[in-house]
Amino acid sequence: MRLKQCYNFHDFRRMAKQRLPSPIFNYIDGAADDEVTYRRNTTAFERCDLVPNVLRGVGDVDMSVTIMGQRLAMPVYCSPTALQRLFHHQGERAVATAAAKYGTMFGVSSLGTVSLEEARRISDGPQVYQFYFHKDRGLNREMMARAKQAGVEVMMLTVDSITGGNRERDRRTGFAIPFRLNLAGMTQFAIKPSWAINYALHEPFRLPQLENHVDMGRGAMSISRYFTEMLDPSMSWDDVAEMVQHWDGQFCLKGVMSVEDAKRAVEIGCTGIVLSNHGGRQLDGSRTAFDQLDEIVQAVGDKIDVMMDGGVQRGTHVLKALSLGAKAVGLGRYYLFPLAASGQAGVERALELMRIEIERGMKLMGCSSVGELTKENLRFR
Repeated sequence: MRLKQCYNFHDFRRMAKQRLPSPIFNYIDGAADDEVTYRRNTTAFERCDLVPNVLRGVGDVDMSVTIMGQRLAMPVYCSPTALQRLFHHQGERAVATAAAKYGTMFGVSSLGTVSLEEARRISDGPQVYQFYFHKDRGLNREMMARAKQAGVEVMMLTVDSITGGNRERDRRTGFAIPFRLNLAGMTQFAIKPSWAINYALHEPFRLPQLENHVDMGRGAMSISRYFTEMLDPSMSWDDVAEMVQHWDGQFCLKGVMSVEDAKRAVEIGCTGIVLSNHGGRQLDGSRTAFDQLDEIVQAVGDKIDVMMDGGVQRGTHVLKALSLGAKAVGLGRYYLFPLAASGQAGVERALELMRIEIERGMKLMGCSSVGELTKENLRFR
């Protein structure tokens, strides 16, 4: 399968599956427990119908939005995700370059494989730094100071990952933390040697954001220690409020799902929230972000920038979220599969297809700007 044969999310997923050893593919594709939430994230959009208006004289379409002080040329952004150079040797470099080309935002993770500073050099466009809350408060402040010095304007604190989800696909292959591949897992790497050759021919795998804080010489065990020993499961609203004040800028919480939590985010001075269930990778059986979107926008949408992610595979999904009041929509697996399949060229093709779908959908809806999308354009089954 070739990149030019990919026209949608499912094509990219199929191409990635052909090229990746199954333990790595399933790490991207898998979710928690029975993966119910993972599936619902996409099917939630199917219960919502678009109601277009015609004869509106739509010529040019302006799909730009502004979120947390950042202007995006299109209403989607590349959510921060971990370990990208494990999927393709270009990793975050490919995503940063592609996002810059399409004038949208991308995120660098604490578990990113390219440094904040390098990502900032690649693109001076909108960028967020996603991080976790540590037991060492000094470390939290140090990581924020590093981001500030690198020129990052938006901090994104993930709040739904005080412990890892039960991802059984990874446990079956041994692709877990600590990294202990079983025989079945090693066999899958053996039958896809091109990945291993590609991996071996490029620079060693690194986690630059953590190198000064975790002994990376211990390999995957060091990541295990990071989650089990360094992250603070007792994180509270008071802790986050202190960080918001210390950062003194655009500050976003990722993983908010309830109206109560959205209101608290406003109270402590956050400027944005991302409704997210972590792609179904944490609490299986939890509600989808799209299903929660309307009531949270109704509660706080005039006080804080509300975004969402999870299950977005089509431009029409984006239009539905925007119609309910989301300021922008995060993409995760949507760009990770094309990254894994074809590096920067894959990410660029995925973003181009999404741009075309959103523009076409807006024209068919009779909307020349994002602001014209409202709840009046929707009906629920």
